[in-house]
Amino acid sequence: MSGYEVNFDGLVGPTHHYAGLSFGNEASTKNKQAPANPKLAAKQGLLKMKALTALGLKQGVLAPQERPHVPTLRQLGFYGDDHQVITQAMQVAPDLLSALSSASSMWTANAATVSPSADSEDGRIHFTVANLNNKFHRSIEHTATSAILAATFKDERYFVHHAALPDVELFGDEGAANHNRLGGAYDQASVQVFVYGQQYLNGNIKPKKYPARQSLEACQAVARLHQLDERKTVFIQQNPAVIDQGVFHNDVIAVSNQQVLFYHQQAFLYSEKVLGEIYQKMAMLGQEFIAIEVPEQRISVANAVSTYLFNSQIVTRTDGRMSIIVPEESRQNQAVWGYLNDMIDMGTPIDEIQIFDLRESMRNGGGPACLRLRVAVNEQEYQAINPHVLMNDQLFDRLNGWIDQFYRDRLVQADLADPMLFIESRTALDELTQILGLGSVYDFQK
Repeated sequence: MSGYEVNFDGLVGPTHHYAGLSFGNEASTKNKQAPANPKLAAKQGLLKMKALTALGLKQGVLAPQERPHVPTLRQLGFYGDDHQVITQAMQVAPDLLSALSSASSMWTANAATVSPSADSEDGRIHFTVANLNNKFHRSIEHTATSAILAATFKDERYFVHHAALPDVELFGDEGAANHNRLGGAYDQASVQVFVYGQQYLNGNIKPKKYPARQSLEACQAVARLHQLDERKTVFIQQNPAVIDQGVFHNDVIAVSNQQVLFYHQQAFLYSEKVLGEIYQKMAMLGQEFIAIEVPEQRISVANAVSTYLFNSQIVTRTDGRMSIIVPEESRQNQAVWGYLNDMIDMGTPIDEIQIFDLRESMRNGGGPACLRLRVAVNEQEYQAINPHVLMNDQLFDRLNGWIDQFYRDRLVQADLADPMLFIESRTALDELTQILGLGSVYDFQK
């Protein structure tokens, strides 16, 4: 197999806490106000990164964002020095301070949509940073995300960076959490599959309880920006009924790798039609399409959401076979664990289950796949990536020591006003940019 898929995982930030900010994400709202452990959360994520490198996979790190985000607090009318701004916010609007202290940028599946050079007309990798405008606490991320991605993928011969789409509901964009790439080798042409929750222009099928965060219009705009061939592009509407059951992104109900799409029976609207389109377009590329549909009678949507089964990662090992990376919650659910073991015996390309304890991030509403952004590259493109962000034993040890130095093992909302937390967080991020060779990507560094 030629080319690589590099998984870029987000480091959990020092202000990780449970604020219940994500309406429509039932795990997030359920754990509101529970004590969080930022140190454990960051270390759990780091262990997953290290384990994937041990499988022979390429793994990178994306830095967390500056939190609390004092510039936004100033924009909203708080004044004085930085500590005074934070103190005022806690006194007057503690939930606002909580939103602006969120560590949600760890969900790098929402950072951007990425199209590899093999699929783009100009032969370069395209990044469109997501506007995430459905949630205030995430809508402020794209500026820093753009800076971090630009510092990671610098070489303009290989990488193109697009700004976030207009910050309106019509172009609501949640990034790669609603995007799949189906094909063979990572550096060869594929079929790109965009999944949307609602069509705003000339569309009327939408969820009733929870918002549809991704629009068709946003998907179409990203496809144009990335110079994709419509003959190799598919747009699928997510089933509104599953959005209303807590499936806030497609990656909570479906996951893909190379020619494999692993999805729940209820995942898509007009499922038979759109899967037929994928089959047809894959065949045009001379590629086999392997669809693994999980029946509702085996695993309910509720079980899929609570265990984050489909928010797993499917990865190709160096021996050409595939492993599925699932959270511990999947093993603890009898129906889900039984199905996974049956699937291994079905003769699909997936023949191994890897289990990770990601409890701290799971309680905030995301599993293994939420934590990573996939970037398919050829050898030259891989060599052009900022080498300081690529995981190895030395970086793992250094980041572990960095976490031990700066992260707390308990954090609740009241702690967000602690001036020492603010100092600890800024000092940590300043040092991290040096470890990862990012330069000045944060507002306080400029």
